[in-house]
Amino acid sequence: MAQSFVLRGYQVKASTSSKSRLSILTSANLEAFIVDIENLHSNIQAFLQSSVLIINIPSKNRNGFHALLKEIEKSTIKKVLFVSSTSVYENNNKIVSESDGEESPQSPLLIIEKLFRNACKFKTTIVRFGGLIGYGRNPGKFFRKGRSIENPDSPVNLIHRDDCIEIITQIVEKEIWDEVFNCCADTHPTKREFYTRAAQSIGAIAPEFVNSGTESFKIINNQKVKHLLGYEFIHPNLMKINFEKNS
Repeated sequence: MAQSFVLRGYQVKASTSSKSRLSILTSANLEAFIVDIENLHSNIQAFLQSSVLIINIPSKNRNGFHALLKEIEKSTIKKVLFVSSTSVYENNNKIVSESDGEESPQSPLLIIEKLFRNACKFKTTIVRFGGLIGYGRNPGKFFRKGRSIENPDSPVNLIHRDDCIEIITQIVEKEIWDEVFNCCADTHPTKREFYTRAAQSIGAIAPEFVNSGTESFKIINNQKVKHLLGYEFIHPNLMKINFEKNS
């Protein structure tokens, strides 16, 4: 994502919580910083001297995000794009849109989302991505031998990395703020259909499927991001993605 913005002519700062990864960032023409949501240091303000902040941190530490929010409020940041997940929705066995109010009240991510959406000193857009696939996340390799898949006839809600990057880029460039977007591919094949094909596409053995008797699922509606952003998915049909090419 950072490299994509660099190629478009943006000056980009990037953070990592690991010193060993700093050289990877700098070699990609990024201004690199150590930022750890668990323990913010004094260099955080130097990192936050920008106009737009993209937060994509695999953490549910509410105290850490609250501390980060306070630092953002002291900075030059005016717009925040917060990467969240469709896991905030309950499995209610129906199609779910952003305005339906079907989020789980106990979801840590939902609580963190609200921290940023309720902030007064900057605008926030939330992108709720489905499960990430593509390149290093090859679904044909997700399930090793001996690991089975439950609820095989439940639909999947997935999105390719290419679409994640392009959606984020368009939100920033078109200045679409104070919104919440569901982001996943158009199609929702069953786990059985999708993971069998993904395994076959790379010559792997199909995973084992276990019927639990009760299917619990949700289908994520992506119409808002397509309508409001005018977005056309690069990989709309999960069953037509060439995983061998993108691995």
